[in-house]
Amino acid sequence: MKLSVTKREKLYELITKNYIFGIGEASVSEIDEINILEATKLASIRAAEQLSIKPDIVLVDGNMTFVDPRYQSIVKGDTLSISIAAASILAKVYRDRMMCALSIEYPQYLWHKNSGYGTAEHIAAIRDYGITQYHRAKFIRRFI
Repeated sequence: MKLSVTKREKLYELITKNYIFGIGEASVSEIDEINILEATKLASIRAAEQLSIKPDIVLVDGNMTFVDPRYQSIVKGDTLSISIAAASILAKVYRDRMMCALSIEYPQYLWHKNSGYGTAEHIAAIRDYGITQYHRAKFIRRFI
């Protein structure tokens, strides 16, 4: 089920106030160096490492294999696991807020509207203004 921005924001506040959570990130340079899949796995591990209670198992949305058997991915996990659904909400709100902040710094890229996805407007802005340190250079080369 797709949630509205308002509903996601309310759920974000509820989750962050009442449950333990971690937010994991991978940098642009890490993504370019190790690829998006490996960076996603790295961010998942970083998020789990932030937890004050160390879990016996970590469920991750997607289809990937981790070296550590405690990490298990579930395809469409956000529809099958409440913890994965909650993590997906946290990740999306966190990402959207980050994109809005970047849009203030770099308004020409319209990140507040595209949440980092390569829309036609965003690609046009890259052609007109170049890339920033927040763009994944290896990925962007496909479009310019």
